[in-house]
Order: sequence, then structure tokens, then C-alpha cells
Amino acid sequence: MNKLVINGIYKHFKGNYYIVEDIGYDSETLEECVIYRALYEDNKLYIRPKDMFLSEVDHEKYPDIKQKYRFQLENIKSVK
Repeated sequence: MNKLVINGIYKHFKGNYYIVEDIGYDSETLEECVIYRALYEDNKLYIRPKDMFLSEVDHEKYPDIKQKYRFQLENIKSVK
């Protein structure tokens, strides 16, 4: 599993880019969640369980995808 970088720019395996803004916690379970913002269109803010954010691509479901992880950290300097 790869390490999460706050303010890191990540590429989703389907091609779009996002910036990780912070870690939050589910109020019921205290599960760690990643708070991240789209770097396209209207810059929506998203929340996803950390384990899911850092998980590998399901290559059985997406056999043509070369990227290993659902979100891949890019070597791009943050704008923050």
C-alpha cells in the first residue's frame, strides 16, 4: 500500500487529477477518510475511506488499466 501525502496531487486510474486536502474521520466508526478535491470542472470536494483511496485497481474488472493503485501520487508540486 502506498503512503498518503497531504497536499499531494493524485491521478485517478481513469485519468483525472485530485489534490488531497486532509484526513477526516467518520463520526460513527472513526474510520479514517481522505478528503480530496477535483482539479477539473467545478473542483468538487470528495470523501472516501482511506483504505479504498489507497487500494489497488481491480485489474480483473479493468484489465486494460496499467496503473497499480486507484489513486497514484504524481510528482507535481502542490499549489498550496
